[in-house]
Amino acid sequence: MSYVNKLAALGYTLQQTDLNTGRFMGAVQVGNLVYSSGAVSRFQEHEIKGHIGADLTVDQGYQAARLSTLNALQAVHSLVGLDNVVRVVKVLGMVNVAPGFDNTPAVIHGCSDLLLEVFGDAGRHARSAVGMVIPYAFATEVELIVEVAS
Repeated sequence: MSYVNKLAALGYTLQQTDLNTGRFMGAVQVGNLVYSSGAVSRFQEHEIKGHIGADLTVDQGYQAARLSTLNALQAVHSLVGLDNVVRVVKVLGMVNVAPGFDNTPAVIHGCSDLLLEVFGDAGRHARSAVGMVIPYAFATEVELIVEVAS
């Protein structure tokens, strides 16, 4: 089954989007690697904003990380087509944290779990999960590096 079909089976449909924001690109390809820009916790009509550990629970943060991942995958899909992904190489997961919150890995598991659901073993990746202030109060932001077929 194709990766696009796996996402569809999970209830998600990727759209083609314009990657040129004027100041930067939503994703770029260098050789056989695609780098996505930071993708916030907004996908289609869904968005999650707030600080994990104050406004939002870890479970809500987990769902936000899934939205961020879908947003990043949509950029990859728009650039090269999702079915051209060979493997997920690296994830940078950023969490909008309240003071004292330090369980960022539990939030970014939402990203990792979705990548494993879609890509199987090809979704196993290196990862960082850090807490910070994210623009416009989005709950999470995710960057992906993926290898694509040449």
